[in-house]
Amino acid sequence: RFVEAGGGPAAAQSAAFQRHLLRVPDYLWVSEDGMKMQGYNGSQGWDTSFALQAFAEADLASEFQEMSCRAYSYLERTQILSTPASKASPAYAYESADMRKRYYRHVSEGGWPFSSSAHGWPISDCTAEGLKAVLCMRDLPAIQASCARIDDQRIFNAVNVILTLQNVDGGFATYENNRGYRWYEKLNPSEVFGDIMIDYSYVECSMASLSAVYAFAKAFPDHRRAEVQGAIQAGRRFIKSIQRPDGSWYGSWGCCFTYGTWFGVEGLVLSGEPPESDNLQRACAFLIAKQNPNGGWGEDFTSCYDKAYAAHGMQRWGDEGSGVVNTGWALLALMAAECPDAAAVRRGIHYLMRRQLPNGDWPQEGIAGVFNRACGISYTQYRNIFPMWALARYARHYAPKFARNGMDRASDGADLTA
Repeated sequence: RFVEAGGGPAAAQSAAFQRHLLRVPDYLWVSEDGMKMQGYNGSQGWDTSFALQAFAEADLASEFQEMSCRAYSYLERTQILSTPASKASPAYAYESADMRKRYYRHVSEGGWPFSSSAHGWPISDCTAEGLKAVLCMRDLPAIQASCARIDDQRIFNAVNVILTLQNVDGGFATYENNRGYRWYEKLNPSEVFGDIMIDYSYVECSMASLSAVYAFAKAFPDHRRAEVQGAIQAGRRFIKSIQRPDGSWYGSWGCCFTYGTWFGVEGLVLSGEPPESDNLQRACAFLIAKQNPNGGWGEDFTSCYDKAYAAHGMQRWGDEGSGVVNTGWALLALMAAECPDAAAVRRGIHYLMRRQLPNGDWPQEGIAGVFNRACGISYTQYRNIFPMWALARYARHYAPKFARNGMDRASDGADLTA
């Protein structure tokens, strides 16, 4: 807009340029280790979706009603082109089939963005995690009494966005379907990002989408039934096909193999894979082999660009080579797979409990997120969401099933199943 206005002092004072300047702070963020420049205007939608799912599994939503209602209301407001305000905006006119065809746009209505409604781009995993969060909260009495309703049609629109993003290989991409060939990467002009010339199917997007479709099918078993079941089975085959020989999955959006393996395991379990499955057994064996003596797991950003588990990656930024976020991911995967090595799971749980700070927080450690193999992303909410989620799953689901002879007690005597 500055150039369009002719440049110079007059252009700098133009209304359009001044409105642009108002949005610059959205991309700046001061963390514990200094100023950050974000690729998006935050990760609010993504973090909120995970947090609500963790609270739901912990059965804490009714205890923290105000927080739950505010978070749910945020998801209600940010569902793309779904509120009265967004449908009255000029953007809604571009959602028609003719306009989408004209401008090569994917369907947007019903999706969820990575951050806020100002972001406005539907993404498969953001839509999926948003949908899962809504489904696990919408029937709670506190939500029904205090929050704007997300009606069934908005839920149908969300699952439609997800189903349209499934690729022919059965997996799910991020923003659009796969529309090209890998050799396009030879034309990649970026000095930072890898694998960006086309959109690929990822284990994270596939698990998120599969689990959302699975949750949707439980809530609405008759809606597009055959299509939903076909999508689940195709996605299951895709996730199995990209499992590495050592039992792990490579994580493309987090650091890295603990992250990818959690997604791979959850995706298989929720699509019907039995605990005795070779795929799940190999995944558990991989994670157990990577557990550190202190009970935790740890890897860092180097796992992403080396595509090999960075066994010593958290020596500098973690705790004796372990980190609370990697440990949370590993434990969630092991418990989802019903790993029979209860002692290993218990050691991981004790590690998280020891690392929690007196105020309830967990320490900020190394970078946990990544975009396109080579760009590290700080997710400060991860340090609380995933340890809490792992503790909740252990106390409410895993320990009651696998505890024996009172062994599931913390070192201070606290009953972890209480």
